[in-house]
Amino acid sequence: MLTPENVLLSAAEPLRVALLSCAHTHAAGYAALLDAREDVDLVVADPDGFGDVTAQRVVGSYDEAWAAWPEGPDAVIVTSANAHHKELVLEAARRGVHVLCEKPLATTVADAEEMVAACREAGVVLMTAFPVHFSPAVQTLRAAIADGRLGQVIGLTGTNNGMLPTARDWFTDVELSGGGSLVDHTVHVAQILDAVFGPPATVHAVTNRILSADRAGAVAETGGLVTLTYANGMVATIDCSWSQPVDAPTWGGLTLQAVGTGGQMQIDAFALHVGGPGRWLPYGVDLDAELLDAFLAAVRAGEAVAPTGDAGLATVRVVAAAQESARTGQPVALAEG
Repeated sequence: MLTPENVLLSAAEPLRVALLSCAHTHAAGYAALLDAREDVDLVVADPDGFGDVTAQRVVGSYDEAWAAWPEGPDAVIVTSANAHHKELVLEAARRGVHVLCEKPLATTVADAEEMVAACREAGVVLMTAFPVHFSPAVQTLRAAIADGRLGQVIGLTGTNNGMLPTARDWFTDVELSGGGSLVDHTVHVAQILDAVFGPPATVHAVTNRILSADRAGAVAETGGLVTLTYANGMVATIDCSWSQPVDAPTWGGLTLQAVGTGGQMQIDAFALHVGGPGRWLPYGVDLDAELLDAFLAAVRAGEAVAPTGDAGLATVRVVAAAQESARTGQPVALAEG
């Protein structure tokens, strides 16, 4: 872990950052933002040969990325297929390197727990890539709930709808992704809820393959609804479907509506845009940039900030319970961490 004596010295030099894998669709955006920063020396590893993520330095293997600097990287960003997160995060922990890991943190609770424990044991930062955590709209909702403007919140309705990913086939290969739309689009809303209310008591989920089943492999779900019930009786739902048509002008979006005894509030995390038929031009805060700013600052300070690895673990627990519920048709009590 960085000490107070070397924080100022490290702040005067670019951070050595390796982006591990171009498998996730977010890799290109992260690479573009990092490569443009003067305070970052970036190397991108593309072991699968996707060839569509650009940076000044792109190498063809993880070994080359680890060895790109004589002293190794200061930090890595893991943007591999979900099932490969664990091996890359554990290797970073073994080397004493800080980590930002794409969501979901892992495909099983056991793997996520091992990753969090390894990074804690090694004294390295572990954060989970939840850029929507930094949305001004989400921050406004959190503040309204915290200061009691809505009274006692009794229900929330969340949506995280998107297109079925087409540029990366692994998203619909459940061995690599861990599942379909339920895995891909539950965690962002679940993280927002967990940050405010903590874990739910029970999770109930249903899934279907009504939309785009022909493009979703043999078993991946394309639609889902997750219902979270809390100990105080509050109920929240998450629509986690791949329901955006392929000709939609944007990938999807995230909304939340909170209903309380003193009022209600509805937010749209991606409402800031202009456009028309087939056009979507966003403006305002770049959430990916905010996430990277927070991570790089955490690396320099040697201390993780939200959204942490523990936040990623909490959402993996929700997804695992939702998957069990969808299999059995019954609500599942969430195991305490």
